[in-house]
Amino acid sequence: MASQEQSSLPSRPKEEESLEGQAPSKNALKKAAKEKEKAEKAARRQEQERQQREQAEASDTAKHLYGTLSLPLEPSSQDFAELADLYDAREDQEVTVDARVHNARVQSAKLAFLVLREGPHTIQAVIAEGGAHKISRQMVKWSGGLNTESIVRVTGLVKQPLEPVTSTSISNYELHIASIYIISAAAQQLPIQVKDCMRPPPMGDESTQAEEQAVDGTPIVSLSARLNNRVLDARTAANNAIFQLQSAVSNLFIEYMNKHKFTWIQSSKIAGAATEGGAGVFEIKYFDTKAYLTQSPQFFKQMAIAMDMKRVCEIGPVFRAENSNTHRHLTEFTGLDFEMVIRNHYHEVLGFSERLLIFIIRSLQTREEYKRLTNTVQQVYPEAGNFKLPPGDDAVRITFAEGVKLLNEAGVEAAELDDLSTAQERTLGTLISQKYSTDFFTMDKYPLAIRPFYTHPDPTSPHLSHSYDFFMRGQEIMSGAQRIHDYSTLCQRMRACDPPLDPLSKGFRDYTDAFRYGCAPHGGGGIGLNRVVQFYLGLPDIRVATLFVRDPGRVAP
Repeated sequence: MASQEQSSLPSRPKEEESLEGQAPSKNALKKAAKEKEKAEKAARRQEQERQQREQAEASDTAKHLYGTLSLPLEPSSQDFAELADLYDAREDQEVTVDARVHNARVQSAKLAFLVLREGPHTIQAVIAEGGAHKISRQMVKWSGGLNTESIVRVTGLVKQPLEPVTSTSISNYELHIASIYIISAAAQQLPIQVKDCMRPPPMGDESTQAEEQAVDGTPIVSLSARLNNRVLDARTAANNAIFQLQSAVSNLFIEYMNKHKFTWIQSSKIAGAATEGGAGVFEIKYFDTKAYLTQSPQFFKQMAIAMDMKRVCEIGPVFRAENSNTHRHLTEFTGLDFEMVIRNHYHEVLGFSERLLIFIIRSLQTREEYKRLTNTVQQVYPEAGNFKLPPGDDAVRITFAEGVKLLNEAGVEAAELDDLSTAQERTLGTLISQKYSTDFFTMDKYPLAIRPFYTHPDPTSPHLSHSYDFFMRGQEIMSGAQRIHDYSTLCQRMRACDPPLDPLSKGFRDYTDAFRYGCAPHGGGGIGLNRVVQFYLGLPDIRVATLFVRDPGRVAP
């Protein structure tokens, strides 16, 4: 009872709490006075900082030489240089370049250094207080504090440094900044740093390799993290050079095809039926029915020959729904395809194909622009630049039976009528390299049983075929053959497949009709662009040579 009475008694208000209608307590007044004084000090400090900024801006003799760029409202005739042009620049040449800030650091209040990057090319830029343009300390500080990966426009004089700048690709010159403006500012925090992607990614068990390499304190960026952030990863000098070389391979293919009067075609990538076999197909919804992504332009190329085009080629995507998680397989890659009429013998096509590949590889090795790009890649991937070719225009060519014999003599078991495994092909590549001093060779006369149904049989040896594969560093980069052009023979071969194929069924009828209407003897091949780049440069994984990777586990970015 006593406790209940005690709990019902009114509590005494704290001294700092004022009752309604009464004046504030002394403690409350003191607290309010302190808060007021604190606010007044903050206001005075902000005003002082504002005045200091205004004074600094007023005394900044170079404020018109830096800041955020405002693009002109009218077209401009200003000349711009590429960093690639500066290897052969002249002393005291004034240039304007747009480039990314690869690195920026303030050396002192009067001096800052930047590394500018454009593609695989880098140059050191220097900004110092004073000079003819009256560079201010504010400008030096601002320039040295720019976020990496920001895009800037720099005007300056080309100068020879006291010593070559070994950390940049342009080592014999540096750029003395006269003006610098931000075109596009990069975020301060990036998911990965471009400089950390300038080392090769760990391969195999990434977690184990990361533990081994983390001892030196450098961040380890896995291949998966790089592919997740491809926009940043592809900016490294080596990666940029890889994709420029990939473009070069395409351009060289185009150059050779044009020289030999091929007609460019653009075949459909959607088919109404899964036709070729040998590899899975991607099924897609096509309005109210099913359709499939094409595995290759093979049927279309042959139909174009039946249209009397004589020589056709194309560059386009190839889709394979194969759950292969290897260093050389993708579910989508780029194919360099061609088909041509045969006059007398299928070796006309084989010889043409060999000369095509030798032309591409030799051009990569001898043209100055491509040599420079390859050297850039070699700084990260040491095998780039050491690809071996024999002298002249002739490739080393062996038959499938000769390849099997070489393997057997080396103690590697292989059968004359069975396909070779990846390991056997790589071993054969090593044997060919040791015997003929070449990393490129071709293998002819494959067993008929392991080739597609449209492959032409060898009339002298029915168990063999007029087909061939091309290899770089012991790994396949092209498959080709003479195709069956006789309608009856083609239908017979299709019905002999296991399971049998109906030449009159949906998906095949349009194709087989092309031969029923008469078609010239022909052959061709399909080159994997990504693999050519991978094996020429000695890259550890085809994903490194693929801009936007599609494999069994990746559909983005």
